[in-house]
Amino acid sequence: MHGRLFDYPDPRRIDLRASVRAARSEWLVRVHLQRAAVPVQVLVDVSASMRFGERQSKLQVAADFVEALGYSAFRVGDPLGMLAFDSRARDDLFMPPRSGRGIGNVLATMLRDSTGAGTGTGAAKGSGSGSAEALQRVASTLAGRQALVFLVSDFHWPLAALPAVLDLLVHAYVVPIVVWDAAEIAPPAGGPLLAVRDAESGARRTLWLSASARQRWHEGVARRRAELSRMFGNRAIQPFYIEGAFDPEAMSRYFLEAVA
Repeated sequence: MHGRLFDYPDPRRIDLRASVRAARSEWLVRVHLQRAAVPVQVLVDVSASMRFGERQSKLQVAADFVEALGYSAFRVGDPLGMLAFDSRARDDLFMPPRSGRGIGNVLATMLRDSTGAGTGTGAAKGSGSGSAEALQRVASTLAGRQALVFLVSDFHWPLAALPAVLDLLVHAYVVPIVVWDAAEIAPPAGGPLLAVRDAESGARRTLWLSASARQRWHEGVARRRAELSRMFGNRAIQPFYIEGAFDPEAMSRYFLEAVA
């Protein structure tokens, strides 16, 4: 936890990031308490775009992460729970925080076996904004709670709703997990014609991959990455990117750098 430097006069423990984020203009220091169980919640995007993937779907990658997370939480004695959303809150994928050796396996299996709501149909049109609204409803159930919250998504929905979600989770330590597939962050190296289908709406079209189109593709990905970094950076949050497969070692380095 954090305390005021006035109450705990040890300048060696000053936390500059926490002091900048503090509502009041005062220096905050780290105060170490006895280890206690910390509720861990994972919020998973299961919308149609998460079912895209060249070798394996992004949802399968998310399931791999949740399985590893369950093992780590069990080792340190933390309960793990899950909430999911697509164009609505997915109550069928809800699990309250529980402790146990196999909780991660159970949650990962639930994700791998889940089916989408209206995938590839006209009913899915406009589900990008629906995903943002559903996330806000799901996050509201955690409002005011202290927890470690992993937000797992490809974030292919309007980001205008993201600040409101982070406001709801202001008492939690939020770790955004951005899951992207290699096939969507770089244009294919094949011929100039590419047939594509919108994962959310099911709409099909053919693209002519000229040199300028390839350049715009790269620029669009870079712009989205910068937008995510800026929006999370405004809250002193660093997103963790998974591109292709989950790397536990990279996740460990992420946390080591966060507390350094």
